[in-house]
Amino acid sequence: MQVWPGQAYPLGATYDGAGTNFAVFTEAADRVELCLLHDDGSETAVELRESDAFVRHAYVPGVMPGQRYGFRVHGPYDPARGLRCNSAKLLLDPYAKAVSGSVRWGEEVYGYHFGAPERRNDLDSAPHTMSSVVINPYFDWSDDRPPRTEYHHTVIYEAHVKGLTMRHPGLPEELRGTYAALAHPAVIDHLTGLGVTALELMPVHQFVNDHRLTDLGLSNYWGYNTIGFFAPHNAYASWGDRGQQVLEFKSAVRALHEAGIEVILDVVYNHTAEGNHLGPTLSFKGIDNPSYYRLAEDPRYYTDTTGTGNSLLMRSPHVLQLIMDSLRYWVLEMHVDGFRFDLAATLARQFHEVDRLSSFFDLVQQDPVVSQVKLIAEPWDVGEGGYQVGNFPPLWAEWNGKYRDTVRDLWRGEPRALAEFASRLTGSSDLYQNDGRRPLASINFVTCHDGFTLRDLVSYNDKHNRANGEDNRDGESHNRSWNCGVEGETDDPGVRALRARQLRNFVATLMLSQGVPMVSHGDEFARTQQGNNNAYCQDNQLSWVRWPDTGEEGEAGDEAGGLLEFTRAMVWLRRDHPVLRRRRFFHGRPVEGTHDALSDIAWFTPEGTEMTQRDWDSARASALTVFLNGNAISEPGPRGERVTDDSFLLMFNASPESMEFLVPVDHGRQWQVVVDTARPEGVPPGGGAKVGAGDLLTLLDRSLTVLQRPA
Repeated sequence: MQVWPGQAYPLGATYDGAGTNFAVFTEAADRVELCLLHDDGSETAVELRESDAFVRHAYVPGVMPGQRYGFRVHGPYDPARGLRCNSAKLLLDPYAKAVSGSVRWGEEVYGYHFGAPERRNDLDSAPHTMSSVVINPYFDWSDDRPPRTEYHHTVIYEAHVKGLTMRHPGLPEELRGTYAALAHPAVIDHLTGLGVTALELMPVHQFVNDHRLTDLGLSNYWGYNTIGFFAPHNAYASWGDRGQQVLEFKSAVRALHEAGIEVILDVVYNHTAEGNHLGPTLSFKGIDNPSYYRLAEDPRYYTDTTGTGNSLLMRSPHVLQLIMDSLRYWVLEMHVDGFRFDLAATLARQFHEVDRLSSFFDLVQQDPVVSQVKLIAEPWDVGEGGYQVGNFPPLWAEWNGKYRDTVRDLWRGEPRALAEFASRLTGSSDLYQNDGRRPLASINFVTCHDGFTLRDLVSYNDKHNRANGEDNRDGESHNRSWNCGVEGETDDPGVRALRARQLRNFVATLMLSQGVPMVSHGDEFARTQQGNNNAYCQDNQLSWVRWPDTGEEGEAGDEAGGLLEFTRAMVWLRRDHPVLRRRRFFHGRPVEGTHDALSDIAWFTPEGTEMTQRDWDSARASALTVFLNGNAISEPGPRGERVTDDSFLLMFNASPESMEFLVPVDHGRQWQVVVDTARPEGVPPGGGAKVGAGDLLTLLDRSLTVLQRPA
């Protein structure tokens, strides 16, 4: 076999049409072997003799796409110094563009013996672990263009590749649970009909099913256990795992783009699947443990701010390079449109504390590719000082956990929620205004993959996670949920009607709030996980979306009847009216140059008087009217034109009693009811009742009404 010196860059395996260049960074190794794997179980070892700046490299003519390979790293195994090299372990390429196979758990994939953690284990892991795959980078993107939907037009739909598609009755069996299913018209038509503009996919980077979960007969369903930051997870591919998964993923992106839907990836750059000092040796740990991981004061152990055993070393230039190379690859080669960063506070821990000026943010800010796509932070981790909602720098949007908590509190009847609810409804200026960001920095959500589904939020006070094998100890215990009087399923018609109303309240509130709305998959059908609020290990019908046979009725029967149609109506109401998706914060006063003496926003008590500080401070306050002035939008249109819209009155009654609301007398003479969550359909058919200034409207307990006045 011919072996040429090759190049130190790019890292990974790069096929050029005649052969493949291999390059891997390791400062810890004495010697590195490239192992070309054959289908009969044998392997051909090629020593990487060339080294530039600790990058070992070689070019091997004739190595074609589909070739499986791995590395064996010879060097010191000395955990007391943080070194865990072990040539008996076949290691994944950190830059592998595709991964074949899965881990078969046993002592072979660990660097130590189970009975003696300090003693090196020389069992060969090759027959039991995954392998890297050389891919063909060429793909016909045709005329694919990123939709580049602006944030104020964006509606995000968070989904799991398998969970969304596994039970869809309109999909062929062989496509269910795969990337190809995302490209199927049955799925795309649903998304476009719902008004979705961005599909946020839960982790699709290659991940590992944990040893512990496998022993319990469970699996890491969510996928927050990454081992390959460049490779699409092979279990979601219907075409094969020798590089076909790359083509299938690209085809799905191309189809979604054709429908005007952006693709955002939920990415996990804070830790890897190798766990703590008792975890397996699959890749980074055996290649250069101290360069990739944040080690504790005693380097046998790992610093863990993620709750998963390890944290990547965010002050290492090689870790930062890996992350930035990965992000650019997914944008430039896979054509994705943005990223949601899991436990993003960990990425800001250059040393110990969370630092918004850390190197990672500097690199993102100046990168000409990554800085131009959607960047969304989950702004917390489990380390000290890890809750950082509102503290990420400009360019970044954030999952607004305070929005979720406040909206839940309001509708479940918590005291003193009204004042903060007003802030969350109008874009959370207290969190985002002082650093130059705008309402669109707030990704608003009531539910997501982590926690109760929307239906379970109104059906359970407590988590029911015993199926997870941890005696119900896992998952959040403080869910800010309310079961409406009965825990779990019930035939009580009053409870079911209240739950259905609460579902509509949450959907309507989300779509009437300034910021960017995010819907969790299946919530539009009122899907349930039977009270399990931590279904990360439930790869089964408990967590897969149950699609209704028709688009009219969800799985919850009466309490979800018409919820899909109501959700569609609320999404389109928001999309049709710029006053519901402002790009700037409200001023709370008349806007200059708009020729309108009324404030751009005003707040009223149910009696129709303007809210006073005493009204806001009242512990029992749970109802108000909000005036949104469509003639006082301060931001211009795309060509500098003035933007005008209809005006709206939003009436919220979160109290347990019906209440009369007076239509304010000085903010418009004639209004029409366009949303009423007290009605089973939520949106009055053919247009609702017309009301005038000074009229009284009776709002049922725990309901909201929207009035519209033409511009």
